[in-house]
Amino acid sequence: MALPPQKFREIVFQLLYSHDFSPLEQDDSVPFMMQELKVTKRSMLQAHERVAQVLEKLPLIDVKIEQTSTEYSFDRISRVEKTILRLAVFELLYDPSIPPKVAIAEAIRLCRKFGTPESAHFVNAILDPIFKKDCCEHSNKSVSV
Repeated sequence: MALPPQKFREIVFQLLYSHDFSPLEQDDSVPFMMQELKVTKRSMLQAHERVAQVLEKLPLIDVKIEQTSTEYSFDRISRVEKTILRLAVFELLYDPSIPPKVAIAEAIRLCRKFGTPESAHFVNAILDPIFKKDCCEHSNKSVSV
């Protein structure tokens, strides 16, 4: 049975978050995460692939977040929020298979699950301008989220 997209996104989030502390080797994390999250090896390998894709674009993603965050310097953003933002910005800008509104809604859901109630507002305040500038600019229409 295929892994639901929400659970897959949570696994990717957890791997990205742990990578922020110390890069994990696939050989170390796959068996542990499989056991803890009750997922298949294939799902874990796909999650690691997604993490690698995000990490490849990380410098561009971080610049986008830093340019958009006017209230907090990039270094002051909590690791949970920063990780959620990185994943969501990747989905917004580099994954055409995920509709932008889904990427934003999922980021807010991750905030509610792994962050604080305030983090959902902060993450939305960062993602909304990125969505409007980078996603709607090309289609020449404004969509409110």
